[in-house]
Amino acid sequence: MAANQQGRVVILGIFVTDLAFRATRMPVIGETIAGSAFAMGPGGKGSNQAVAAARAGAQVVFCTRVGDDAFGAIARKTWADEGIAARTQPVPGVATGAAHIFVDETTGMNAIIVAPGAAGTMSEADADAIEADIAQSQVFVTQLEQPLAAARRGLELARRHGVITVFNPAPAMALPDDLFPLCDYVTPNETEAAALTGIDIHNADDARRAADVLLAKGAGAVIVTLGEAGALLHTRDDSVLLPAFQCGAVVETAGAGDGFTGGFAAALARGDDALTAMRFGCALAGISVTRPGTAPSMPTRAEVDAILATSEAH
Repeated sequence: MAANQQGRVVILGIFVTDLAFRATRMPVIGETIAGSAFAMGPGGKGSNQAVAAARAGAQVVFCTRVGDDAFGAIARKTWADEGIAARTQPVPGVATGAAHIFVDETTGMNAIIVAPGAAGTMSEADADAIEADIAQSQVFVTQLEQPLAAARRGLELARRHGVITVFNPAPAMALPDDLFPLCDYVTPNETEAAALTGIDIHNADDARRAADVLLAKGAGAVIVTLGEAGALLHTRDDSVLLPAFQCGAVVETAGAGDGFTGGFAAALARGDDALTAMRFGCALAGISVTRPGTAPSMPTRAEVDAILATSEAH
């Protein structure tokens, strides 16, 4: 790809408005506790990945459904501000999705409840409507917050047109084996990899065993993201553990996985090999956890390149 070309990434997924609460711990049923902070902003795995990829320099097309409401307006403004081409129409009478995010004010770790709202009504027709966009892209990305049928159709269309497919199997759920041959890259975290394979993951060797199960199901390559331990790229021929980038004090981890996936896709789209793209994604995620929010935490390509240059210098 010529140096002046950005590469195009098409992402099918959901938008939700994040409602983030910071506190010392989660309340138990029937209990009310005091929080230390609240923030509202754009979220949803697919939309977060779209923002990450756009800020990383890709041309991004994002397909979803939203409601004709205030949260839907936040979605449209988010995509316009980031230069993302949105393929969506409001769904009358159905609310835009929302997510409750608990953030541990000490560690930055999180727990999330997602209600997809209008995006929960997505179907194969949504993917069919963007077939031309998929055909003109270098990379197609999808996840599991919208119905599986829509994700599968997008992967099938990308495969038909020879487009690289990145499947982020989140949130964790049981999946049919015949989905994996549609995936050039499957990118679970430890929890998702364990749910898909039945192998508890405590270290890189566990992740390799889980990745072997997914390769046997037909995935082209598996990337298991391991939080502060980094990320593992596992193929039939090689297995490489990349360390995480330490970019400062951890503020919030909720956007890290989406940042990795969006950055990885953007780098693949501009022609980077898998390991180089993975390093870019890890650096992007490393910066994102030093900032609050999900989509708002995503850095620019210049910021990521600066981290990579500093790392290489050492």
